[in-house]
Amino acid sequence: MRHGLERIGCAFLSFLLLATIGHAGHDFENRDLVAGQVIYAEHCAVCHGAELEGQPDWQTPDENGVLPAPPHDASGHTWHHSNAQLFEYTKLGGQGVADKLGLKSFASGMPAYDGVLSDEQIWEVLAFIASTWPARQAEIQASRNPPH
Repeated sequence: MRHGLERIGCAFLSFLLLATIGHAGHDFENRDLVAGQVIYAEHCAVCHGAELEGQPDWQTPDENGVLPAPPHDASGHTWHHSNAQLFEYTKLGGQGVADKLGLKSFASGMPAYDGVLSDEQIWEVLAFIASTWPARQAEIQASRNPPH
């Protein structure tokens, strides 16, 4: 069951690329990383951890089938996804994206930040998170984005 939900989650995020307008691979450049870190601490750390470590047993769904918040550090899967996917997932929330894609059997605990954070603030948070990745993960993640 666990691996099936992980595959659904990764497949779900992979579908996001098809559902979004492609962004250039340089969305994280020239962002205010300090502002991103502050916004992350205020809005994201409660679930994803002050050190981006995620919740315990983040790959095991709860009794409602919802996966705990994953880590955003190198041990998680955030860096496996394109900038556009990460942006849309943050803006619309997991359930918003699932609904947009017509995925009826996917339950997400990720709230939507549309109306809570501006697009610029979302990009700053994502840039802050990306700035913490080791070179290998950063290179892999960068390769997931269409070129300019």
